[in-house]
Amino acid sequence: MSKTKQTNVAITTIAIFVATFMTAIEGTIVATAMPTIVGDLHGVRLMNWIVSIYLLTNAMATPIYGKFADKIGRKPVFLLGLLIFIIGSAASGLSQSMPVLIICRAFQGIGAGAIMPVTFTIIADIYPYEKRAKVLGFNGSAWGIASVVAPLLGGFIVDSLSWHWIFFINVPIGLITMALIAVFFHEQHETVPAPVDYLGTCWLVLTLLLLMLGFQALAGTHGLSSFLGLLIGAGITLWLFVRRERRAADPIIDLKLFSNRPFVVANVLAALVSGVVIGYETYMPMWVQGVLGMAASFGGFAITPSSLMWVIGSFVAGRWLTKTAPKRILTFALLDILVGILILALVPESTPYVAFLVIAGVMGFGFGIVITTTTVRAQAVVKPDEVGVATSFNTLSRTLGQTLMVSLYGVVLNLRMAQGVAAHPAVNMGMLNRLINPQTAVSLPRHLLPVLHEILYSGLHNIYFFSVVIVVLGLVFNALDRSGKQ
Repeated sequence: MSKTKQTNVAITTIAIFVATFMTAIEGTIVATAMPTIVGDLHGVRLMNWIVSIYLLTNAMATPIYGKFADKIGRKPVFLLGLLIFIIGSAASGLSQSMPVLIICRAFQGIGAGAIMPVTFTIIADIYPYEKRAKVLGFNGSAWGIASVVAPLLGGFIVDSLSWHWIFFINVPIGLITMALIAVFFHEQHETVPAPVDYLGTCWLVLTLLLLMLGFQALAGTHGLSSFLGLLIGAGITLWLFVRRERRAADPIIDLKLFSNRPFVVANVLAALVSGVVIGYETYMPMWVQGVLGMAASFGGFAITPSSLMWVIGSFVAGRWLTKTAPKRILTFALLDILVGILILALVPESTPYVAFLVIAGVMGFGFGIVITTTTVRAQAVVKPDEVGVATSFNTLSRTLGQTLMVSLYGVVLNLRMAQGVAAHPAVNMGMLNRLINPQTAVSLPRHLLPVLHEILYSGLHNIYFFSVVIVVLGLVFNALDRSGKQ
């Protein structure tokens, strides 16, 4: 365990914030530059892999970093992750073809897999329980700032320099962060002599790879057969992983953690709410652009209040955790989210834009409380030498929740739109694709616009009704946690 007096806590916290901001801005800034990248490298058929491969390798690396953070210390693991991320960023910036860029993004994702879980673990080391949530709230503000800055910064870089610089910019920032951590963060960590569980790691990586590829297939055009085949493969490797972990001297993930009910509940809630978040952030801009007919910038800023109120929710969670049982805090936050998502599921097609800004603020407040509380909860209910694994598993739960839910949302929307198109022979799916982009929507026949708006509106409503079910399921799981305040 780190001794706080040996560490410059303020500078270490700033370095953690910078590292978090660097990864938080990554997804949005790449999305902003995506049209330019695709046009330059002529790879429209492969464009989804620029994002998905990063998420895949990030998720697969997360539990491994968490284990090694407990085994050899937070500092060397964090520095290694930053170094890999920097090299991957530089290589991505130098890429001259789409396949090479995808490979470099995979490498970048491997490095990013260390940053979020290990930063949370370092925070748990250098701050006591009663201050931890407040610091997590400060660290979480990086995501709110990134949601505002990334579109503007990405547009400026692409217009003034080139898309290559959205990756190059990570190099000096990452090197400065490494220097700050190397000089100002000190820990006294006893190396665990047990052998590394390489076979368990292999089965875990294969399970996550097959599982996430399966849900990618479900959301894409590969059909149900590919999804089921990959899911069966994931089930087999999961069985092999569990069998290995029961025999390993030092398992990559101790299966005893899953007999800890508060730990399980915290991670289930993190996964469910993260799934609701990704559905909201993905489809709210589509509502603004496709149903209201507003510009893409308005679609992006429709979710900005959510990011800003997320930060406030995190700070509120920090204050409440010192006085109130986590179960009560989570019940309040889930009810807050339920109100917002239920309103989205019921509002009429003519709802004004400003109403969505208010709803975004309400839901963002709840999101911030849930994610912060479940993170602190997952850390607090395990032994000190398991904090790294617990934190990384919490991060992994959130990633898997997003991957699963975004796939299911895609299925729900596509089914409803297919039903709508079948009921109106004069329209087709191509028209709905054009409707979502205001620049192409103007070319659609005006007499068909009401029908197209209704089909898209109905599909988005189904998504939010589905989200209502997910939040209610979260309330049920939260009720299962019957432990005390800690």
